Amino acid sequence: MTNSIRTRLLMGISVGMAMLLIVFSFVIYGVVHRSLINQFDASLLSTARMLEASVEQDKGNISLELEPDQMSEFKRTHHPTCYELWQQDGTVVAKSPSMDTEDFLRPDGFTDTPVFRSLIMKHHRPARAVGFKFTPGISDNEERKNDRPAEIPQVTLVVVRDAGIMQHNLQFLRWLLLVSSASIITLSFVAGGFIVRRGLAPLNTLAGEIAAIKENNLTSQITTESLPAEIQPIKDRLNDMLIRLEASFNRERRFTSDVAHELRTPLAGISSTIEVTLTRVREQKEYQAALSDCLTIARGMQTMINNLLILSRIDTNQATFRSDTIRPAEIVDSCWRLLSHRTVERNVTFENRITAEMTCSSDPDGLSMVISNLLDNAVEYTNEGDQIWTQGKQTGNKIEIAVSNTGCRLTKDEASQVFDCFWRGDSSRTDTGTHCGLGLALVQRIVTALGGSASVEVLPSGIFTMRIVLPAAVQKSKRRQ
Repeated sequence: MTNSIRTRLLMGISVGMAMLLIVFSFVIYGVVHRSLINQFDASLLSTARMLEASVEQDKGNISLELEPDQMSEFKRTHHPTCYELWQQDGTVVAKSPSMDTEDFLRPDGFTDTPVFRSLIMKHHRPARAVGFKFTPGISDNEERKNDRPAEIPQVTLVVVRDAGIMQHNLQFLRWLLLVSSASIITLSFVAGGFIVRRGLAPLNTLAGEIAAIKENNLTSQITTESLPAEIQPIKDRLNDMLIRLEASFNRERRFTSDVAHELRTPLAGISSTIEVTLTRVREQKEYQAALSDCLTIARGMQTMINNLLILSRIDTNQATFRSDTIRPAEIVDSCWRLLSHRTVERNVTFENRITAEMTCSSDPDGLSMVISNLLDNAVEYTNEGDQIWTQGKQTGNKIEIAVSNTGCRLTKDEASQVFDCFWRGDSSRTDTGTHCGLGLALVQRIVTALGGSASVEVLPSGIFTMRIVLPAAVQKSKRRQ
């Protein structure tokens, strides 16, 4: 389930919503908490200032001009506001009767600036207290006598108010935010599941169309139009892949058919030769001629099978080629000597125009097979009295070898197919058994494996040219003596 897109999306939505709600709840709670505390402290300080204004000194005695116990918030029966007043030496001047013998704060640590504190009163009730030091005012009698003391000692006042209601409200807010967040997360999970299911529905539709495509009918295309923009490229790539698969399967079918056709004809030739020979007793020379014909056909089949094996090894990266510095002109001369006897009676001329100094980095055996196939193809399709020639040139770190012959009757479209297996310009296949159409396909695969490329060119004048490009030999710098 962890690999499910739906699960990942739902988890992402839920975790994201949870994090947002947690942050939002903390912010809301912090703002409300600070606001309530500030309001509570402001009201508490206002009460404390009112008591401060009623404290007077008369003849060294500290007294309260007002009676706080007569004020409504100080005389409540349930959780009244309390106060306590100390002299500088710590003597209690006055305190709320509701405190009995309880002293909830000592005067140490207070300054002229009001200090707010949270505390727990009796019966485990939360409360807020404000305390500060101040200098009491002088009574009217002292002012009239003009007998103001030189130094009036400071007193400390602490006022405590029950904060239970405020804490209850804050607790209610905490639960409200918690329940609301849990409910929103649950609803977002349900809504997210519905949205994700609807959003992923096109994938199910796409999977259904893919499942309906059979291996024997890859021409089918995925036709669903109402796909999201994110899935549309997947549909396009799948259709492209189906086209390539169909083309690959067609090549495989055509290859199988071509192999069967190429093998059927020589096998039929061997069978018919043997059957005719066995119809009656013959002379020794006739038997030898029949066996010679069968051997020629068998050698042609063996060549085709060897070429197929080489192609298979190259396609599966099982063929290995080494890289040596060789001279293409020498390879061309060597390969031509093996073919020249076929051109004597037809008066075909050959010219090797590749300079002896040109070198390339390649595999000698592989390049020999390439040149041999190119020259063999030129000899086979060159008319009587025509020409064959080779050329070479170097450009940068590449060399180009061209094998050309006259008498070509192929069009450009036909020439583009010369590298296909079993393709031949003779569409009627009258030469089946002699040429199986693997030579140029083998050339292209070997040249590619050697790190080069092969191409074909047909000119209107009837000149057919095969070009191969190979890496040039690396020139080693001479060491100074």
